[in-house]
Amino acid sequence: GAMSVDSITDLSDNASKLLEALQLSHPHELDLRRSLGKKKMLSLNPISWQVPRVVDSCCKHIETHGLHTVGIFRVGSSKKRVQQLRAEFDQGLDVFLDEHQSVHDVAALLKEFLRDMPDPLIPRELYAPFLSTASMEGPAQLATLQLLLFLLPPCHSDTLHRLLRFLGEVARHAESSRGPDGQEIPGNKMTVSNLATIFGPNILQKEKPGEKDAGAMNFEDSAAIILVLQRLIEHHQTLFTVSPETQQDILRRLFQTDPDVIDYLLRRK
Repeated sequence: GAMSVDSITDLSDNASKLLEALQLSHPHELDLRRSLGKKKMLSLNPISWQVPRVVDSCCKHIETHGLHTVGIFRVGSSKKRVQQLRAEFDQGLDVFLDEHQSVHDVAALLKEFLRDMPDPLIPRELYAPFLSTASMEGPAQLATLQLLLFLLPPCHSDTLHRLLRFLGEVARHAESSRGPDGQEIPGNKMTVSNLATIFGPNILQKEKPGEKDAGAMNFEDSAAIILVLQRLIEHHQTLFTVSPETQQDILRRLFQTDPDVIDYLLRRK
């Protein structure tokens, strides 16, 4: 009794929302040049990432110009220039970050954006569950983190994935190396632990900024935040990959409950 649909907009509201939550894609579909040809954006769909422009722009700039900058995210920046950049992004202007832009200013802007989000990248209602994984170890810890990541709103999930991928790239350049001619290439000194210490409190926030006790954090919570973010950076690729077994289980269930969604997914493949 399944109807034939070729477009997400042809589905009922319920089926559309379900498909948004269960969008399954293969690696060969991660081609940003492809377009759905529809104005409606599919949540969790790697063809249409929901990442704020300021986050993606800052990450790209540092990936291009700042991976070998010693002390990136720790060295001070120009407050005036950061405020100007922030104002330009807030106004929706086309902001072009090139080699003339200070890497430290861009790094400060990224930290400010994450810190000042009305709802943090990991929503506050998931603060305690995420922190509870700090006491776990091995496969159980990673499995629990992955299930919690599945609960994130689509834009939070996409943005966190982009940020973790970026932080992993920064950490890979922490140590000094030798170039092809034997010259020393300085490392940025920003290990996974250092990055987790800096970004953890911006991503995992128990209270809203300005609220009572917002600045107070006990040592146990602080240590747990750092450890959790370390695991997220170290294992982001695995954590954001849905296993074939999970996909098959979802598809089997959908076949019984929502054949319209199955029909759409198969046509899209």
